[in-house]
Amino acid sequence: MQNLLDEIVKEVTDRVKKEIFIEVEASGRHVHLSEEDVEKLFGTGYKLTKIKDLSQPGQYACKERVTIKGPKGSITNVVVLGPCRKETQVEISLTDGLSLGLKPPIKQSGDLQGTLGIKISTDKEEIELPRGLMVAKRHVHITKCDATKFNVNDNEIVKVKVFGQRPLIFDDVVVRVSDKYKTYMHIDYDEANACGFSKGTMAKIVKFY
Repeated sequence: MQNLLDEIVKEVTDRVKKEIFIEVEASGRHVHLSEEDVEKLFGTGYKLTKIKDLSQPGQYACKERVTIKGPKGSITNVVVLGPCRKETQVEISLTDGLSLGLKPPIKQSGDLQGTLGIKISTDKEEIELPRGLMVAKRHVHITKCDATKFNVNDNEIVKVKVFGQRPLIFDDVVVRVSDKYKTYMHIDYDEANACGFSKGTMAKIVKFY
């Protein structure tokens, strides 16, 4: 009987969480490659190898790893995410930028205007990008249904309280609405460390200013 009660309580709790909160994910440094750059780095006709689906539909982590190089240092074993994009994009944290000797701008993913150049290498080849290096702006992917529920609009800037081990309120969080998404908040590892993030951490959109 106790086990049944525990299951009921858990189910009710999970439903309440989904109605009030948004799950948070922390994104480490990664690279989105164009098909052209995949072939330059790995060989003509090369195709990326999917090893794990990510939370956002159609997105996945690949077996392939690369090294990124800046004026003061390099970072090895950087994961490649698929599928390929029209233009290569490298997302790092501000702390990573210090290691590389670069100060990349904070941008929305896909907006490469004003981003920095970076070198990317494998054991086969090295390329030098004229642009593409950025720190991803913290954001919430959200379905249209959930956007209505939480009373937010596409590209709206909101505050979000994250209930990690060191709860805090993040300002300047962009909302990205589409039914191609699943509802999650994404922060980088610098932000994750600041709020004491662990897997399963939840957040709530707050509207006061």
